[in-house]
Amino acid sequence: MGILDTVERGLERAVNGAFARTFRSGVQPVEIASAIKRELDIGAVVVDRDRVLAPNRFVVRVSEKDAARLQGLGSTLEQELRGVINKHAKRQNYQLLGEADVEVRADHSLTQGVLAVDATRVEGSVDWIAAIDVDGVRHELKRGTTTVGRGTDCGIQIGDSAASRQHLQLIWDGSAGLARDLGSTNGSKINGERFREAALAPGIVITIGQTALQFQLVPGRASGSTVAPRPAGAAGGQAHAPRPSSSNNTPAPEPRSTRPDSGAAGQAPGIDQDFWSGL
Repeated sequence: MGILDTVERGLERAVNGAFARTFRSGVQPVEIASAIKRELDIGAVVVDRDRVLAPNRFVVRVSEKDAARLQGLGSTLEQELRGVINKHAKRQNYQLLGEADVEVRADHSLTQGVLAVDATRVEGSVDWIAAIDVDGVRHELKRGTTTVGRGTDCGIQIGDSAASRQHLQLIWDGSAGLARDLGSTNGSKINGERFREAALAPGIVITIGQTALQFQLVPGRASGSTVAPRPAGAAGGQAHAPRPSSSNNTPAPEPRSTRPDSGAAGQAPGIDQDFWSGL
């Protein structure tokens, strides 16, 4: 970064800080998107006539109040921002060393309404982690079987009176997953339709009574070229995982018996056959 860049950034922070103290306005997603695109342009390095490398990992630092509000949007915001990176890079003919990633963090030193973006070039892929979001709480899925229900012995316990003590099984082998209803009284639903077994896909929402369980693949924030590759169906490249409640781009698995190794729609390749053979 040159001296003029440093001066320009210092003035920008001073102006933004004064504006934020005066109007107390919170950081908006569109401001973050604009700041990321600016960092992409600033950080782009011409390697040769046909190769321009740009940053692919971004840490967006905001005040604690802004962070709480933005992080309340769940993984949707970061998914959308990854799409912004990929689209802008494609438009400007930038090349990324690895997959795009954005993380929103709280920084107690920043005033509400002010944001700072740290951009880096990191080679390698994102380590994607399977998770279930329930009532604003994220539960990471470990390899194996996780039981959902009202029982205290369940891996994910929910207080919905319409749920059985052991209502649902979530089976994850590290690359693909399956949701299996355990013969519950009120059943489990996807898009209003009851199912017995259904393959897990990013963004899918399973409903138990009045409780929604959303399956996500979220970045593990790992770096370097030794990180495990992203499971099939994860957000990345030019197509990012859409918001399941408002987009029809992510097909929900059919609410019927669809064991992931049976070749049904929504199947992810590379499934560990030894894992599934024991279930």
